[in-house]
Amino acid sequence: MTTETAREHTAERLRSAGLKVTAPRVAVLEALAGHGHLDAHSVHERIVAELPGTSIQSVYNVLDALHGAGLLRRIEPAGSPALYESRIGDNHHHLVCTRCHAIADVDCVVGQPPCLAPNTTNGFTIHTAEVTFWGLCADCRPTVTDSTGLEASAELEASAELEASA
Repeated sequence: MTTETAREHTAERLRSAGLKVTAPRVAVLEALAGHGHLDAHSVHERIVAELPGTSIQSVYNVLDALHGAGLLRRIEPAGSPALYESRIGDNHHHLVCTRCHAIADVDCVVGQPPCLAPNTTNGFTIHTAEVTFWGLCADCRPTVTDSTGLEASAELEASAELEASA
């Protein structure tokens, strides 16, 4: 898809959502397309070269409008600023690394969306479940903390477990 075709597609998405097509809205949608989970400051850094007069407050306003129109998804992992992503229209969940804070998408774990159903809905009709899994990503996993609080290599820990079970 050429840049001009991509821009027209983005403009059509904005119009279809009932939003006016503006340069900041187009730039923000394009900055998030295929780039995972970004906070407002990261989005601002991506668009400021193209739109140098754009303030961080404008980016927050655009993100809020795009989220409100259903064109972006906002997630708020504990200890992190709000993050935005362009993957919408499904009920996926997130994996968050407790060490480096990397975030990855994971499809629904069990069943059809909303994936998890509470024992009682208290009169609610559930349409979305937000699940965040916390752990160590592949890059951080080779170094893990043992029971004494010291960091040890995962391979050494695994070999010690094998020796103990032999």
